[in-house]
Amino acid sequence: MTDGPLIVQSDKSLLLEVDHPSAQTARIAIAAFAELERAPEHVHTYRITDLGLWNARAAGYDAESVVAALVDHSRYPVPHSLLIDVADTMDRYGRLQLRSDPVHGLVLHALDRAVLEEVSRTKRIQGMLGDRLDETTIVVHPSERGALKQALLKLGWPAEDHAGYVDGEAHPIALREEDWQLRPYQQEAVDGFRHGGSGVVVLPCGAGKTLVGAGAMASMQRTTLILVTSTVSARQWRDELLRRTSLTEDEIGEYSGASKEVRPVTIATYQVLTLKRKGIHPHLELMSARDWGLIVYDEVHLLPAPVFRMTADLQARRRLGLTATLVREDGREGEVFS
Repeated sequence: MTDGPLIVQSDKSLLLEVDHPSAQTARIAIAAFAELERAPEHVHTYRITDLGLWNARAAGYDAESVVAALVDHSRYPVPHSLLIDVADTMDRYGRLQLRSDPVHGLVLHALDRAVLEEVSRTKRIQGMLGDRLDETTIVVHPSERGALKQALLKLGWPAEDHAGYVDGEAHPIALREEDWQLRPYQQEAVDGFRHGGSGVVVLPCGAGKTLVGAGAMASMQRTTLILVTSTVSARQWRDELLRRTSLTEDEIGEYSGASKEVRPVTIATYQVLTLKRKGIHPHLELMSARDWGLIVYDEVHLLPAPVFRMTADLQARRRLGLTATLVREDGREGEVFS
């Protein structure tokens, strides 16, 4: 027992005493796996969720590091049942892996045969799978890559995606840091994205999410599709990119209700991509046909469910989500990460 700032409860909630001298250290330690629920003046409430633990596992944390963070900063003994649950939950991640096979393309490989048997018998999963290659490997239809990850997440067996990404069309992009530079936390976000290839960056309003996007574009040096919530946002992105990067007006296109320009960097609205005519989505098909190297989802927490389904075939591209919060009223935060 220590005089730590954290109270760990058996219902997986964490109470953080904000005024404690070690509060900031504890906050950093739990940020990788705990989600902030409430933040009044003196005590902040976090919650440990399965999704949070799996994301921590994907980021390189193991159960021992999570347990150590809880034990080291807890004021009272941590419930033993919670520690066991953390270990069991994190152990479920990676038992299934998506891989790229040189002959058969996208495949689902199991480190645990019993897990593969369990999920392959699920009716929802069966339609996404092709031929069985051996006891631990099944072919996956490439267009189902995103949908399969979502389905496996809901079954409690999140797949580790090792299938990689296509490079996409190259295009030179550089930051023009003449009278400014990325702040340390922005650079850290860019570096994390470059290492992982896809992910979600959560930063408060005014913290420079657009600059993180620009930094990611410069690090990838690829043609980029940026999805935004409105024409106003599209033009804000355009102005910021012209100011902060080497991109010129001729290299940036706006694809919205007011304009239909497809250029090496194209900023499109979600509303246009979801437009349906005679049973098809013509604008989405047009965008999907281009060999993008990077797709940036602005305000990714607002991304409507139809776009999740329709952009499943874009899983082979590097993807970056930007948001100030990952809270969704419908509880579908898991779709953002899959």
